[in-house]
Amino acid sequence: MAELLVVGVSHRTAPLEVREKLAFTDDAIEPAVRQLAALPTIGEAMLLSTCNRVEIYAATRGNGGTAPALDDVHRFFAEHRRLALPSVSPHLYDHVGVAAVVHTFRVASSLDSLVLGEPQILGQMKSAYGIATQVGVLGPILGRCLERAFGVAKRVRTETAIARGAANVSSVAVQLAQKVFGELDGKTVLVVGAGKMSDLAARHLADDGAGRILVTNRSPERAVALAGRVGGEARPWSELESLLAGADVVISSTGSREPIITRALMKGVMKARKHQPIFLVDIAVPRDIEPGCGDLDGVYLFDIDDLERVVVENRKGREKESESAEEIVAVEVKQFLSWQRTQGVVPTIKGLRERFQTVARAEVEKTLAALGPRAEGNDKVIRQLGDAIVAKLLHTPMMALKGEDADLLAAAVEKLFNLPRPGDEGSEEKQ
Repeated sequence: MAELLVVGVSHRTAPLEVREKLAFTDDAIEPAVRQLAALPTIGEAMLLSTCNRVEIYAATRGNGGTAPALDDVHRFFAEHRRLALPSVSPHLYDHVGVAAVVHTFRVASSLDSLVLGEPQILGQMKSAYGIATQVGVLGPILGRCLERAFGVAKRVRTETAIARGAANVSSVAVQLAQKVFGELDGKTVLVVGAGKMSDLAARHLADDGAGRILVTNRSPERAVALAGRVGGEARPWSELESLLAGADVVISSTGSREPIITRALMKGVMKARKHQPIFLVDIAVPRDIEPGCGDLDGVYLFDIDDLERVVVENRKGREKESESAEEIVAVEVKQFLSWQRTQGVVPTIKGLRERFQTVARAEVEKTLAALGPRAEGNDKVIRQLGDAIVAKLLHTPMMALKGEDADLLAAAVEKLFNLPRPGDEGSEEKQ
């Protein structure tokens, strides 16, 4: 039976410099998912890449076990990012079977997020699910698991107060800026990038009274659109250096794989600013701002890992609610595993029913033939009686096959009644 697995890194297990090496840009996700699903050990796949986690969700192919599949996924991470496997594997976590289901439900419910209760991760998972669905690499096991995870997330958000007052990475970045400058009124804020994270940051800046919001992006149309939504000004990408020279706060989140704000660039910027302090927040993964910028006088640089300090304060008020959310996850995991066990023994249940029905119907027809004319008019009732007896006899065994010992009982039933093992027909066809 196919087994679920999750392999990846997150803010909990790997530093930013590792996560950014493994991160996938938006346009790289679709081809990567196709490559994943083409692996001989992987039957279903989804790739999730955010600022805080890079994870592969998968269901194994056939009965080859999880070890070869995990090896393939580890190699995929290394080869796709052109890294040596020994430098990648130690940072990866593996969740298999029950642990994979628990992890999936917790991630969707924002129980594993940097900011407990933040809503962005669910949207990011749904986007990843949409890509995998469009590519056609989701099937009955992983697809059902993810759909159930979305339902669990909805229950957590509606039945607990975990999301009440919850921040997100962008809002935490704004809070951090306020801790440094106090009120943002009268400050010039530069938002670099016009994607989802930049959009969120710009909205929080506008709500918190930033004096002037400038937006720059490689795509001028997107910069104009974002600036319009927050009452800001769109400025050309070619003016990045002069925009940095005039800003008090810079929040950057683009999809670039290389830093766009380098130490050399900031050195010139600080000279033009006469070394007036500037606050840089890099919420991109991979990072937009070279870490060396923080070594320059007057430059206060924070990246996504630095936001953890603010997050700890935001988290305290929602810890109690997380207990209720974890209880919901536990119940839902149990229900999903029960369903999954049922799927694994469906061929056995079907085979057992067909074996009993075949024997019963053969005996019924033999009896009808022996009765001859006396059976006329009653043949339909006698056939229904045969089916009813089969149903009564199989009711208890069928219920047991759907229980916790399903795999063990299925193997015994297959041996006792000489039923074909699941996959035997496919194996014969390949020979």
